[in-house]
Amino acid sequence: MASYGALERMAPGDTSRETAFLGKGTRLAGKISFEGTAQIEGQVEGEIVANDTLLIGESALVNAQISGGIIVIHGKVTGDITASKKLEIRAPGRLYGNVTTPSLVIEEGVIFEGHCSMGATEARGDRKVTLLAKDDRGAEAAPPPPLKAQAEGK
Repeated sequence: MASYGALERMAPGDTSRETAFLGKGTRLAGKISFEGTAQIEGQVEGEIVANDTLLIGESALVNAQISGGIIVIHGKVTGDITASKKLEIRAPGRLYGNVTTPSLVIEEGVIFEGHCSMGATEARGDRKVTLLAKDDRGAEAAPPPPLKAQAEGK
């Protein structure tokens, strides 16, 4: 069974943090909102908003737009993710979607197909990129001349 660090750090009987668990075999569709740490092992379709930590287990199949603080993926997710603190994709996790997060951890053996945007969300709106025409790029964009190798005989 997979180890989920955020749940292990919680002391037994700790009532200061609410914990939600959607077990294997659970199927939900629509918008779901979590206040505390939440773990998903079932199937979810729609939108997920987690104010704290969201753990997506190995048996989970999620087809949703996800936003949260810390998001840890061990299962299969299809949809765009916005993590305000950190996104972790752990083996055997699979993510098919775009990511916006200041911190990204991708473990060896996972599948991630999509685009990633990192940095502060406030600064992203002010960021401007100026595209140059191919002719305006100068010598920097030109490929270097091919190297010629010479064989030495002994």
